[in-house]
Amino acid sequence: MAETIRQREEIEAKYKWNLSHIYASDEAWQADYERVQEKVAETAALNGTVTADPKKAIRTYFSLQKALMPVYDYAFLRKETDNADPVAQGLKDRAIRLVVQAQTAGAFLEPELLAMDGEKLQALASDPEMKDYDAFLRSVIRNKTHTLSKEQEQLIAMMGEVAEAPEAIFTSLTEADMKLPPVKMPDGTEQELTEGNYSSFIHHPNREVRRQAFQNLMNAYNSFGNTIAGTYGASVKKDQFMADSHHYESARQAAMDPLEIPEAVYDNLIQVIHESLPILQEYLQIRKKAMGLETLHMYDLYASMVEDYEMKLPYEEAFELVLQGLQPMGADYLAKLREAREGGWIDVYPNAGKSSGAFSAGDLTEVHPYVLLNHNDNLDSAFTIAHELGHSMHSFYSNTNQPFPKNDYSLFVAEVASTCNECVMMRYLLQTMTEKKAQAYLLNHFLEQFRTTCFRQTMFAEFEKISHEMAAEGIPLTKESLSEKYYELNKTYYGESCEVDPEIAAEWMRIPHFYRAFYVYVYATGLCAAVSLSEKILNEGESAVQAYRQFLSAGCSVPPIEALKLAGIDMSRPEPLRKAMEVFRETVDKMKEVIG
Repeated sequence: MAETIRQREEIEAKYKWNLSHIYASDEAWQADYERVQEKVAETAALNGTVTADPKKAIRTYFSLQKALMPVYDYAFLRKETDNADPVAQGLKDRAIRLVVQAQTAGAFLEPELLAMDGEKLQALASDPEMKDYDAFLRSVIRNKTHTLSKEQEQLIAMMGEVAEAPEAIFTSLTEADMKLPPVKMPDGTEQELTEGNYSSFIHHPNREVRRQAFQNLMNAYNSFGNTIAGTYGASVKKDQFMADSHHYESARQAAMDPLEIPEAVYDNLIQVIHESLPILQEYLQIRKKAMGLETLHMYDLYASMVEDYEMKLPYEEAFELVLQGLQPMGADYLAKLREAREGGWIDVYPNAGKSSGAFSAGDLTEVHPYVLLNHNDNLDSAFTIAHELGHSMHSFYSNTNQPFPKNDYSLFVAEVASTCNECVMMRYLLQTMTEKKAQAYLLNHFLEQFRTTCFRQTMFAEFEKISHEMAAEGIPLTKESLSEKYYELNKTYYGESCEVDPEIAAEWMRIPHFYRAFYVYVYATGLCAAVSLSEKILNEGESAVQAYRQFLSAGCSVPPIEALKLAGIDMSRPEPLRKAMEVFRETVDKMKEVIG
C-alpha cells in the first residue's frame, strides 16, 4: 500500500541529501554567483583575441565552466526536492540566466578557433601543454562544418532561456500544479496518487487498484493534452531550429553526431528490437497465463507474476542488498557506496513537491555526486539504488581520473554503468536466492528490465523519431496526432498479446525525457552493453573488473564507442544488441521452467 506523501520537514535528515557540501547557505551561493558573474565578464573580454592567444582563451573558458557547475547544481538540486518552493524556484531561474550569460560570453571561442590556420589548430590540439583540452579541440575540429560565425553562435546562446522553456513549463505543470485523483484501496480508504508513488500502485497485486491508478494518471494527463502537446511541440520545433541553424540534416543527427555516434546505431536498435518482438509476445503470454487472466491489459504489465510472494525492502535493507549484490565490483567500490549512504549524497523518500523518478547528478568535480530517489520499499526501488549509484560511481571515477575538461562522459555511455550494476546484482540474487518462488520473482524482475528498458525505451525512441519527422514535414504536432502515433506504436509492440487500452495513448504526455531529445535510446543500448559487461565481470573476475574501471575512468578522453572498447564491448555493431536478446530469450525459457 502506498504511503501518504509527507511534507519535506517530516523526513529525517539522514534520508536527505546534504547540499551544505556545495554551499553552507543561500548567502554563500550568492557570493559565488557574483564571482561567476565576474568570470563571465573576464571571458567575454577575450572576444576577438583567440587567434592571438588561444591557450589563454581556452583556459579562461573552462575556468568559467568549472566555476559555474556548483552554482547551477546547488540551485537545481535545491528545487528538485520541492518544486513549489518559491525561493528555490528563484535560485534556479537565476542560475539558468547565469548559464545563458556564460554560454553567450563564451560563444566566440569555437568560431574564433576555427578561424585559425588549420595546421596551427591541429598543432594546438597536439601541444603537450594543452593535453587537458585535447578532447575539446578534437571536437571543435570535427564539428567545423556545423559551427556558425561567432555573432550567430552568440545569438543562439542568448536564446538559451527560451530553449529551456518547454521543459520548465512541463515540469511546473506536472510536478507542482497537476493534481491526480486518489485511488480507492481494497479497505475502502483513499490513497493520494502522484508521479512519485505511481510505481507502488501500478505494481499492486490488486487489479482494481492498478486499473484505477492507470486510468486516473492517464486521464489526468489527457485532460491537459492540448497544453502538453503545445509544450512538447515547442520543444520539437526548438530541436529542429537548432539542427537547421547548425546545418544538420535532422534533429536526430544534431543530437548524435556531436557525440560521435553513427545514426546507424539508432536504426540498428529499432531493427533488432522489432526482430525480437516475437520473444516479447512469448513473455507476455507467459505473464497472462501466470496471472490467470483471460485478457492482459496495459495496467497488468508491471504487477508481479508470482502470487503470494513479495520482497518488502525498506531502504536500509534494500541498500544492504545492493552492497551484497555488488561484491564482485571490489572492496573499494563498496566502500564508496557506503560513503554515499552515510555521507549526505542521497535524498531517499518522496515528499510533497519533490520531483518524481530518480537521477544522479555527478558533474561536481570538487564535491561528491548527488542521488535523488523516491524509495517505495520494493525490489524495483532496490534496483533503482543500484542503478543511480552506478551513475554516481561512473562520475566518481571519471572525475577522479580525468581533468575537468575531459571528465564529462558521453550520453551514449551514461546508462551503461548504472545498468551494469543492476545486471551484476541480479546475477548475484539469482545465484543466492534459490527457492522456487524467489527465483520466479527475480526472473520476473529481470524480464521486466528487458521489457521496460529494451522494448519500451526503443518504443519511446521510435516515437521521438516519428514526432520529429512529422515536424520536419510540417505536420502539426497536436494532442490527437501525437496520441494516435503513440497508440499505434503500442499496438505494434503489445497488440498481439495485450488489450491496448485507449488510455495508453496519453502516456507520451508524462515522459520528461522527451524534452531532452534523442536520449532515451541509450537506455536500451546501455542495457545491451551492460548485459555483456556483467557476464565478463562475473566470469573473468579481476581482469574484467580492471578493464571495466578503465571504461569508468575514461570520461570523454576518447570517443564513447572507443571507451566501451576499453571494457571489451563494440557497440558500433548490432551483435551486442542481438546478444542481449539471446539473454532475454534464455530468461524467458528459464521462467517457463520455474513456473511450470
